[in-house]
Amino acid sequence: MIAIFYKAFNKIVHEIDVKRLAEIDYEDLLWIDLASPLPEEKQAVEDFFSIKLQTRQQSEEIESSSRYSETETLIIANSNFLIQQNDEFITEPVSFVLKDGILISLRNIELKAFADTIRKFYINYKAFPTGYHILIALFETRIDLDADMVESTAKEIAQLSRKITIADDLDEELILAISKLQENTMLIRENFIDKQRVISGILKSERFPNDTYPKLTIIIKDIGSLINHTDFGFERLEYLQNTFLGLINIEQNKIIKIFTVVSVVFMPPTLIASLYGMNFKVFPELNWQYGYPFALGIMVLSSILTLFIFKKRKWL
Repeated sequence: MIAIFYKAFNKIVHEIDVKRLAEIDYEDLLWIDLASPLPEEKQAVEDFFSIKLQTRQQSEEIESSSRYSETETLIIANSNFLIQQNDEFITEPVSFVLKDGILISLRNIELKAFADTIRKFYINYKAFPTGYHILIALFETRIDLDADMVESTAKEIAQLSRKITIADDLDEELILAISKLQENTMLIRENFIDKQRVISGILKSERFPNDTYPKLTIIIKDIGSLINHTDFGFERLEYLQNTFLGLINIEQNKIIKIFTVVSVVFMPPTLIASLYGMNFKVFPELNWQYGYPFALGIMVLSSILTLFIFKKRKWL
């Protein structure tokens, strides 16, 4: 699908027919958004602007030159947009090309950042005089959405912390939940680093309008603070993981302690039973009428004495 945004009638309007591209005044074009475009739509845009759009493989490359680069006529930027699906995060590469102040974006799926930015068009169209402003607005919106993800993840971490504190039985689901949140936090941090690289490249450029640089500086500061926040979240998850493993060790030690105490308590009676189980011809208590109760009494007394010693030394 293609969406062509341009200035007309003192406002921003859009078309969805690629054939209309040649009929619109070039000076009025602002943004060509290609969302899962048909091959003929993509080819028509490439022919119209005399450019070659990035492939998915090119937009996913992590080299600095692949994230942001400039030529004599073009500015190319690639960035990963984070998407939350149920309790998982996935990254979707998006490619941007700026030519003559016109933004051309290429993506494979619908993204909320794009829908929110389009809504901003119709609220205050004067804030988007060029494709440069639209590109910055897209990143600004994306950072706001990422900040919401950070806040949501922080709430999940807090809930998990309370769950570990009050849990009677610690099961593997808790450690799996911690591991999942750690993975999500790392993806969010990588996403911020990716945006930081692109925005830093834009800040170094001299081709963007002067009124955009103060906003870019604010975006960089916001990204820095969000990175610190994700680092804190990851450290908190490591603390929860260590706490969980510590509690598991305590539970295991309690079980081992119980088995140890039981074993020690029954050692003296076992020794006495072994002595009286010897098959010697001369055994003083063998013909004694109180021999059997006497042996049982000694066994019980030895067990009680062992328990008393354990209690006195506070081993129980």
